[in-house]
Amino acid sequence: MVAEFASEIFERELNKLIEEIKLYPNEASIWKLTAGIKNSGGNLCLHICGNLQHFVGNVLGNTGYVRNRDKEFSVTNIPSAELIKEIQRTITSVASTFKANPKIDLEEEYTGMPAHILGKEKLTKGFFLMHLISHMDYHIGQINYHRRMIS
Repeated sequence: MVAEFASEIFERELNKLIEEIKLYPNEASIWKLTAGIKNSGGNLCLHICGNLQHFVGNVLGNTGYVRNRDKEFSVTNIPSAELIKEIQRTITSVASTFKANPKIDLEEEYTGMPAHILGKEKLTKGFFLMHLISHMDYHIGQINYHRRMIS
């Protein structure tokens, strides 16, 4: 049941991300950097998508997605329509993973990331899913703030 809830939350929040991207005043503003801001809204969007397609889609769902984390933070000027398509691919990847695995054992060890990175000796799938949700929402909040700062 928790996996079903997680799937619903991921989809809801990724749809919020689509709305944030649509609210930017123009294409250039998505990629604009200002003093003290290291990542544009566009790069944070790509990071969210890469993160979820890798850690949920590939690690839990065996989708074959190959992540290029460095590219998530280095590419620029991707049109908003392409960013939205990437978010939609992410929604599909996450949803299909949970649909194919509706009874994910949340107590089972999650081996897709070294536990020490999150200050743990061992990660469970349940803990890591909650981490991914909070990580995604943290960055969506940054995107919202970025959009309002540069608008």
